[in-house]
Amino acid sequence: MIKLFKVKEKQRELAENANGKTPGKKQSAGELRLHKDISELNLPKSCVISFPNGKDDLMNFEVTIRPDDGYYLGGTFLFSFNVSPIYPHEAPKVKCKTKVIKHVHASMMQVYHPNIDLEGNVCLNILREDWKPVLNINTIIYGLFHLFTEPNYEDPLNHDAAAVLRDNPKLFESNVRRAMAGGYVGQTLFPRCL
Repeated sequence: MIKLFKVKEKQRELAENANGKTPGKKQSAGELRLHKDISELNLPKSCVISFPNGKDDLMNFEVTIRPDDGYYLGGTFLFSFNVSPIYPHEAPKVKCKTKVIKHVHASMMQVYHPNIDLEGNVCLNILREDWKPVLNINTIIYGLFHLFTEPNYEDPLNHDAAAVLRDNPKLFESNVRRAMAGGYVGQTLFPRCL
């Protein structure tokens, strides 16, 4: 049976070569699944996906989120996705970034958020212990979007921001506005993201 598949594969390659086509790079199962996920995306209008390395590199892409509600209304947040060849058996690696327009490059973003630390790591359960192969890129993007509309102080990466959100939501809102405007919160200067 296996030899039959190898023979058919070889015949397909020979037929492509005879037609003047060069044999294409074989896609991993992860790339095939990711291609399917991306073709079926159904994102909110405030989320945009882009491929900075071109469509040939599906495994590395970016998602921009512009919350239309909540504390982070008006902000622009960029996330990089690095997808493993064994996807969906392993969750993508997701980092929060920001584009520095003046310098036209991307760097790790510092965002005042209870579920995102100052190195850009994201605390979202479906990217860790609750990941299952039935989940997809659409689910992750909606999860990230939800972090901005409903930040969670019960599962924090930034414990200071979580404590302020829990104990003084008005101060938290003020801190978010100051950080998004490019100001200091405590000893940390945040990049402007409005």
